[in-house]
Amino acid sequence: MEKKTNAEVQVNMHEEMRRAFSLLSGKWKLEIMWLLNQRLYRFGELRKEIPGITQHMLTAQLRELEADGLVLRTVFAEVPPRVEYEITQKARGLGPTMEALTAWWSEYGQSVPEKPSMRGRKAKAASSKLG
Repeated sequence: MEKKTNAEVQVNMHEEMRRAFSLLSGKWKLEIMWLLNQRLYRFGELRKEIPGITQHMLTAQLRELEADGLVLRTVFAEVPPRVEYEITQKARGLGPTMEALTAWWSEYGQSVPEKPSMRGRKAKAASSKLG
């Protein structure tokens, strides 16, 4: 029988936090989670709330969040099909983190220089046709 040292048994918090960060790392995941922390959303509603996100990217990010157990997807057998997304009980544990980030932004957000958004596709300007 092998003896394990305390160093081998101890949890490497750096590695554990990297795993935690990876759950929410992704171009849009934090924004999706922030919205779902507020209420249940249908796919189209989420897409409208997140300017610049493509349908493909929203689908991919939601699938990853669902696979990680942070988002629950409910499909209703209707025509056309209705799909709703909500955060899971596990993800609700992130609520205090979201509240802390909101409080931090309320206090310090004005001091952060605004950057032009380079995310997602640009909205197409409405072109007028003559004739």
